[in-house]
Amino acid sequence: METPNSFFLFVLLFTSASLFSRYVLSLHKALENSMTEFGNYTAISDFRLLNRRSLITCQNRGPYVRVNVSLMSDLSDEQYVTVTISGVLTPSKGEWVAMISPSYSSTSACAKNAILYLQTGDLSLLPLLCQYPVKAQYVSNDLDYLSCKKQECQEYEKGRCAVTTCGATLTFHVINIRTDVEFVLFGDGFLTPCIITRSSPINFKNPNQPLYGHLSSIDSTGTTMRLTWVSGDNNPQQVQYGDGKSQASQVATFTQNDMCSSIIPSPAKDFGWHDPGYIHSAVMTGLNPSTQFSYRYGSDSVGWSNRTSFRTPPAGGVKGLKFLAFGDMGKAPLDASSEHFIQVDALPDAIKIQLYNDSKGIPGSLSVIEAIASEVSTGSIDSIFHIGDISYATGFLVEWDYFLHLISPIASEVSYMTAIGNHERDYVDTRSVYPTPDSGGECGVPYETYFPIPTPAKDKPWYSIELGSVHFTVMSTEHDWSQDSEQYQWMSKDMASVDRSSTPWLIFTGHRPMYSSSGVLVVDNKFVEAVEPLLLAYKVDLALFGHVHNYERTCAVYQKQCKQVPIRDGNGVDTYNNTNYAAPVHVTIGMAGFTLKSFLPGVRIKLKFLRFDG
Repeated sequence: METPNSFFLFVLLFTSASLFSRYVLSLHKALENSMTEFGNYTAISDFRLLNRRSLITCQNRGPYVRVNVSLMSDLSDEQYVTVTISGVLTPSKGEWVAMISPSYSSTSACAKNAILYLQTGDLSLLPLLCQYPVKAQYVSNDLDYLSCKKQECQEYEKGRCAVTTCGATLTFHVINIRTDVEFVLFGDGFLTPCIITRSSPINFKNPNQPLYGHLSSIDSTGTTMRLTWVSGDNNPQQVQYGDGKSQASQVATFTQNDMCSSIIPSPAKDFGWHDPGYIHSAVMTGLNPSTQFSYRYGSDSVGWSNRTSFRTPPAGGVKGLKFLAFGDMGKAPLDASSEHFIQVDALPDAIKIQLYNDSKGIPGSLSVIEAIASEVSTGSIDSIFHIGDISYATGFLVEWDYFLHLISPIASEVSYMTAIGNHERDYVDTRSVYPTPDSGGECGVPYETYFPIPTPAKDKPWYSIELGSVHFTVMSTEHDWSQDSEQYQWMSKDMASVDRSSTPWLIFTGHRPMYSSSGVLVVDNKFVEAVEPLLLAYKVDLALFGHVHNYERTCAVYQKQCKQVPIRDGNGVDTYNNTNYAAPVHVTIGMAGFTLKSFLPGVRIKLKFLRFDG
């Protein structure tokens, strides 16, 4: 039973992705430099290294090859599209179909200066594609293709078939990304592709449709909520909510010029760019805390969303809170495609198809979303905290649309709060603490545009908020946290100001952890030396971190020494008695999507649920 001065933390743990070892493909010598330097945002996968591949002339595949898309009308906001390949004389394992957006990407629009493609490791010929394919599948995903079970007669002689060709059908999950698309049939695999043929361009019915609405809290009152959505329309729209209330949206966007780069263009600046459309944001006021409301968003000129019910969080200072917290989720496809930086893309195609068809082995992010949706549907969840490494778009901008689509069933119904991670912010010469290429040139711009949270200013993504009996202090581990920094001074002032009689529980959160059993290189000792004393000084109860792709919890710890251990009851619930405060408990919760990282020998993690009593 919940007591007036207690709170429960629900942490989700999923291990399905850990069943498979990492599959590493052998790469051409020409790609070794690219793999080494840019592995953080392209990873080790032949599809994810498909950056401006050279144009290699396909051998003549015959006059009959076609790519057709079965559609009765233009594309809807979400649908599964059947792509038919026909007229193939000799099927090959190396043939694949890519969804390209926009459809007018062509070799003629690509720059011809070879120095621009140093990061691809391939300078031999004019590049093939100006845009990175949104997704792709080998034609052999149709198990009848290589055996040519789907046959068609192309020519008859004297009443008998003289020329027989083979075919295949593939299914692609498509969402509204505003620009038209085409499906292109390639030969010779991902590493040495050549174009065989392409479909006609396909349009969306309404590229201006308002989509992907998600909520966030902007203060501690529980009476105001921000709604953010995406549209192809740059005119202000409205959110209509409650009993006849409405608010106009503020409209923002970003361009390639806003992306970061070095002498060698980043993916966000170059082949990974995709037009983000326009991001609308409106604040709903006059609400009541812990109350159910409904809303819709859009306009008469471009259309309206469906009406959605949502629950406001409790006001700060009110007893009790239930929230979900996790980090490092990313996204995964809802078809058998390869996409950029997904949970199973580095596996062999046979295993990937098996995972797609086996609900018990679906990628981590899909399992997490399914579990969160189940919790949210009970009406008992007050808020969600996603603490860094959000979409893993990392410079491939269309991935943000797919991520927003993934989370919209939950983020449209409950406050979805975030913290920035390395894959949103880090890039060389951009004042990030860690000068890695992890953001692919995004440098926090798309993240802060899609997820406007109550921060002091642009590129200062730290904030605090009170929900129920908890004060949350949310920092950026990617921005300067040294003792002379603005962020350090803010953290100290914020935690010093907490009224523990009103919000007795103080939770501190950021992306990179202070403790981990996954290896010494995971933890930055300078970060620990600078910030950990603040946690003890202001009696932080709980510190939540991500970055490491597993779940792990410490004792109440300070300077690597246990100061207190919990008491476990018969139900496996560990309770800390903080009436006699000892030190913060640290929890790593970066297990929401990717293959789980191994622990050092002897480490065992069992806990799923903990409780604090005061």
